[in-house]
Amino acid sequence: MTDKKQNFGFRFNNSYLELPQTFYSHVTANEVTSPSIVIFNRTLAEKLGLDARELKEHGAAILAGQEMPDGAAQIAQAYAGHQFGHFNMLGDGRALLIGEHLTENGKRFDLQLKGSGLTPYSRGGDGRAALGPMLREFIISEAMHALSIPTTRSLAVTATGDIIYRETALEGAVLTRVAASHLRVGTFQYAAAFGEADDLKALADYAIERHYPELMQSENRYLALLEAVIDRQASLIAKWQSVGFIHGVMNTDNMTISGETIDYGPCAFMDTYDVATVFSSIDRQGRYAYRNQPPIASWNLTRFAESLLPLLHENEEEAVQLAQTILGKFPSIYEAYYYSEMREKLGLLSIDDQDEKLIDDLLNLMEEHEADYTNTFRTLSEGKRPDNDLFQSDAFKQWQKRWFERIEQQDTTIDETMQVMQSVNPAFIPRNHFVEQAINQFAEGDPSMFAEMLQVLTSPFTVPEQYKKYTQPPTDEEPPFVSYCGT
Repeated sequence: MTDKKQNFGFRFNNSYLELPQTFYSHVTANEVTSPSIVIFNRTLAEKLGLDARELKEHGAAILAGQEMPDGAAQIAQAYAGHQFGHFNMLGDGRALLIGEHLTENGKRFDLQLKGSGLTPYSRGGDGRAALGPMLREFIISEAMHALSIPTTRSLAVTATGDIIYRETALEGAVLTRVAASHLRVGTFQYAAAFGEADDLKALADYAIERHYPELMQSENRYLALLEAVIDRQASLIAKWQSVGFIHGVMNTDNMTISGETIDYGPCAFMDTYDVATVFSSIDRQGRYAYRNQPPIASWNLTRFAESLLPLLHENEEEAVQLAQTILGKFPSIYEAYYYSEMREKLGLLSIDDQDEKLIDDLLNLMEEHEADYTNTFRTLSEGKRPDNDLFQSDAFKQWQKRWFERIEQQDTTIDETMQVMQSVNPAFIPRNHFVEQAINQFAEGDPSMFAEMLQVLTSPFTVPEQYKKYTQPPTDEEPPFVSYCGT
């Protein structure tokens, strides 16, 4: 049994329970056959102030959702959302929020179990998850964190000892996810569609107090909330674009109010630069393709604004006008963040009117020559000129001349500039073909490649010679990568 006296360092203060109960349901712990932790994030556990050694040694039942520590909230959250443009009532169909853990310095984090079993929102599903997708979220979310992209993180993957059935029989597992919160655009849509007027106000005040407390004294704090969420999401999407990350399922229930990346289902990193790239097997129309991520973010934020309308102004027309004015700023806010990220990737440490054209011209050349996105920027940062179509083309040489001339306008040398570039252009990303290989080997009982990749991806800007193989894109002989919603 769990050592209740020790409690593994959990310190719960469950503020979400102060909201109206329409926003959540209490969940009974689900039985599993034989829980065992298969991968554990000791660094994150220690950052949270947990007893990492004891939790890894004796905490499997808690991390599988079979037992709960003292003070747990033990709830599933209700929310709604537009899934591929269609509005649905949703909720945590296979997740259990253990509670909100407070670190010693007062930082608050949600601890959620993904794949822990049935909830009132399971909608006919079994509430379980397979080992492979949970390992995938673990490694990609930790890679995103290492790339300094706001993200939920993974504390552990725990095998349940149970078999779950999808197309085939699969090993069951639970992911322990750590988040600033699980408040989503879809949470507000749920409040607006199914709650009372006071419920929406309570939720908005809660979101402000939790994530934007400085806004409480604003003249119109709900308008200020909309503006703040727009800003954080614009910054986040710009970071995604700058590393070639494709979320794959940007439904409104997968957009957080905190500005963290959440729900790593059919996500993937782009190899060959192509703005039409899409990996998800269910995204047949390319709604969530790479090039569409900024406009989809804007679309989602418009749904958020619609939910907030009753709070923005008592007159609906005035509320709509206020929202439209703020939403209209998204493209320029996003572009400012995006080009700031891209300037840094090219070592442009000041702003020049011609920078955007310089950046766009390079990307057009990369697409024309089917260049690898990550390797192109890393190669530039290392001052190399490999023997490939892009770097040997006359058009690139002309572009490079312009780039060097632009760098000469700065107070840095080429070498100093490239050092800066190497600190922001990763050598390693979670290459889809390697991630799949590592997960498959793990499922077959050999975790060594997964552990090696995790080590590489959490230090993405350094290039140990023995790990250079992980910089290689897939060969032409390898089948195109297709991702699926994790089940």
